[in-house]
Amino acid sequence: MEYGTLDREIHIDATPEVVFDVVSSPEHLREWWPDEAEYPVEPGGEGRIGFGGSWVRFTVVDAVPPKLFSFRWTHADGETAATGNSFLVVFELEPTATGTRLRMTETGFREQGWDEAKIAAEYADHVSGWDHFLPRLPGYAVKVGTTTA
Repeated sequence: MEYGTLDREIHIDATPEVVFDVVSSPEHLREWWPDEAEYPVEPGGEGRIGFGGSWVRFTVVDAVPPKLFSFRWTHADGETAATGNSFLVVFELEPTATGTRLRMTETGFREQGWDEAKIAAEYADHVSGWDHFLPRLPGYAVKVGTTTA
């Protein structure tokens, strides 16, 4: 199996502007993905996200409202996020007649220098995580969209 890129695509019944806020701002991220999130929403913005009391590094790569938000995560403290020490997650947003098409990709599994077993295990862990958390995003985005409309 190829473990290079994890891809997901979902439709959300909210505008790209709302979806961008939901996938980029820490206060919204906490509602559907990590328990905690602290970072500035700007290219190069560094911070962290937390799951159950464990923190991982988080660096914003691109923030282009309402089209694109990307970040690198899981790099070690004291390291600058880069290919080889972190995963790159990209959210691409495209308006549709009834809302937004969100395409999420995550890469960086092969670039870590791990053996095949470790790559497979990390990939499976991220597949499981995204399959759990991404379905929470559409309902929350709709809720945000109706409160801001």
